[in-house]
Amino acid sequence: MQTVVYAPLSFRSLKPGATFHRPNAHKLVELSSPAIEVMTDLQCIAAATTYPEATLAQATQAMVSRSVRLLLVTDPIGDIVGLITARDTMGDRPIKYIQLNGGKHADLKVRDIMTPLEKIQVLPMADVEQASVGHIIATLKSVNRQHAMVVDVDRLSGEETVRGIFSITQIGRQLGVTLQTFEVEKAFAQISSQLAGSLLAA
Repeated sequence: MQTVVYAPLSFRSLKPGATFHRPNAHKLVELSSPAIEVMTDLQCIAAATTYPEATLAQATQAMVSRSVRLLLVTDPIGDIVGLITARDTMGDRPIKYIQLNGGKHADLKVRDIMTPLEKIQVLPMADVEQASVGHIIATLKSVNRQHAMVVDVDRLSGEETVRGIFSITQIGRQLGVTLQTFEVEKAFAQISSQLAGSLLAA
């Protein structure tokens, strides 16, 4: 067996004024751009997760630290059991839960208000690959949601793996629209209004 000798690479000094690459998650897009360009690809960016027994405060802090508004809820072996969003933790869902079940807000767990696995709806990656940004906005608007998960399906086993996540906030950012609200209807209204304004300006 031939031995391969690996020579070391040469260093050089970094030039003044150098900056650094940033993830292209903020790449500007248009409605006709491929949908894949606004999807958070979990093959490239680690998923933000929490666990069912975490408190709502812990879940909120996890979102803040990762600059996201959705967490996958996983069991000890990493299987998805639900999801929770900032809209869940900061909206009226905790209040409604307490009204029905009693208790204190500080005692609420992720499992109390998360969307359980059986109620999670997903988009097939095969469909997303053929879609545009406009299709994703229309899809989210049709179900009045800020997020959608995308799954890959193993052709042999049929096993599903979450491949990516769409966020209306992220899409708005990449369209050049700054969203100031958690309210879904207002978010879509802001996108429509600002895009219409930019088209008129052009």
